[in-house]
Amino acid sequence: MNNTQVSSTEAQASSDRTIFSLLHAARALEDRLEASLATVGLSMPKFSVLTELVSSANALPLSDLANRLSCVRSNMTQLVDRLEADGLVKRVDDPTDRRIVQAALTDEGRARQAAGAAEVAKLHEEFAAQTGAEDRAALLRLLTALK
Repeated sequence: MNNTQVSSTEAQASSDRTIFSLLHAARALEDRLEASLATVGLSMPKFSVLTELVSSANALPLSDLANRLSCVRSNMTQLVDRLEADGLVKRVDDPTDRRIVQAALTDEGRARQAAGAAEVAKLHEEFAAQTGAEDRAALLRLLTALK
């Protein structure tokens, strides 16, 4: 093998490690996020639904929630069932179409979402404290390039 072939092989091996390192880091971050949200009694899916409802300021049809969160409708129905059992959302009829069921936040749901958002903000702060602004900017450029 000549030097060009060796460096090409080394570059490929390094690239492969980079991808797996990125996947490992994403999994570790996801685990940290799940653990933080668990301290306020939420999972990432539950937090995502509550956040969508907070940002919309109105009740949303379950099909809209499913579309916004790239989730199949049957999964959204089950997730809203769990949120309703927890007292975080309630189902309401659509005032214009009685066939449509909407999810509306309860006061407890709004409070729990705010607590979850505070936990997420803590993670952002920890990440910012552990990395410099230049490194975060470089990481953002790299992640944007992967899209």
